[in-house]
Amino acid sequence: MQGFFKTAVACAAAAVAVTGTFDKSEAQAEEITLCWAAWDPANALVELSKDFTAQTGIDMKFEFVPWPNFADRMLNELNSGGKLCDLMIGDSQWIGGSAENGHYVKLNEFFDSEGISMDDFLPATVYAYSTWPKGSPNYWALPAMGDANGWVYRKDWFSKPELRAEFKGKYGRELDAPETWTEMKDIAEFFQGRDVDGKKVYGIGIFTERGSEGITMGATGALYSWGFQYQNPDKAYDMAGYVNSANAVEALEFYKALYECCTPPGYTDSYMSANLDMFKSGQVSMMMNWFAFFPGLYKDPNVGGDKIGFFVNPSQKVAGSTLGGQGISVVSYSDKKKEALQYIKWFATPEVQQKWWSLGGYSCHTSVLLDPGFADTAPFAADFLKAMGGVQDFWQEPAYAELLLAMQKRLHDYVVADQGTAQEALDKLIEDWTETFEDEGLL
Repeated sequence: MQGFFKTAVACAAAAVAVTGTFDKSEAQAEEITLCWAAWDPANALVELSKDFTAQTGIDMKFEFVPWPNFADRMLNELNSGGKLCDLMIGDSQWIGGSAENGHYVKLNEFFDSEGISMDDFLPATVYAYSTWPKGSPNYWALPAMGDANGWVYRKDWFSKPELRAEFKGKYGRELDAPETWTEMKDIAEFFQGRDVDGKKVYGIGIFTERGSEGITMGATGALYSWGFQYQNPDKAYDMAGYVNSANAVEALEFYKALYECCTPPGYTDSYMSANLDMFKSGQVSMMMNWFAFFPGLYKDPNVGGDKIGFFVNPSQKVAGSTLGGQGISVVSYSDKKKEALQYIKWFATPEVQQKWWSLGGYSCHTSVLLDPGFADTAPFAADFLKAMGGVQDFWQEPAYAELLLAMQKRLHDYVVADQGTAQEALDKLIEDWTETFEDEGLL
């Protein structure tokens, strides 16, 4: 990890070189407010933004809301035409509704006038965080925080000679980070209920939460690895045979089997924070979570450093990862759009993007991610880049919230509440989504 911190020093020096690019006299507002979720990357952004204030004279105020309440709080703010936020780092799923409902400023003209090219950002992040309609050259955000669902494991446990010998004797392979979901389940079963360092431990931590997006973000990690598609690629909103394909059914059955065999007791409603607590307290051998949390986990005094390892979402039939992350947008109701755009111009520069990565944020800029030395800047950097090359995202339709609630219900009912079959859950999900798209006039 030394290179990670050396990069921070180098970036700090580089950032000085761009000082003066922005004229403090251009600022008309003394302060602008940026709204985002309350988590580790937000703290890194506060630190990074001190450079913006130093260069422009514009103070930054931040409104950070815990993840469980983030969507409700900020979507209510947007839907009411509120002026709290000048800049919004909103979830990727919001882009359709925010564009269609006029919440975000379209940025094409600004990008053109300032020479900001979307070709300078990883294509998957531009597609997911910036465009609406999807894949069109209509930009409503600048890619701000790349993220994907990845995995951490107790490298110190995996390294114990007696456990390695026992595992190899049973499974005929080394006890190392898994490459497939089948291998991962073997490892989870191996650790489930085992005594490690005098403490009973469990196999795995996965997402099971129903209230917001948890079980959907977790189960899609399996679904994508079995080749799941939301719709016919040649016919929009044609879902039969795709959402409920044989491979999708197999994937969902596997996710349920993993939940039943290898999670800690009472693991019925767990998402980001619960999984972090479970891993930090030494209860599980592996855990799924967003790459955004990995810098903090690596620094953790109890489970970080040499004790922790990272791996990309395992493949099964194909390689794929669940997309997280967000773009940064100018809120259309802001009275300080000029200053907000000035922040985006500053944030888009390669020097600032490099420092953003060094502080614990996840840049989407190709000058950072495609640098030949990027993989050596952090122990999770190579896996992050690999994940971002195969990410898939949930629906970004204006009615995404209704679509998400339906998937949350169907998946939780089947996986956790043990109601019905995987086939029935996915069949019913198509019925739910069809009704929503009919109501939206899309079918």
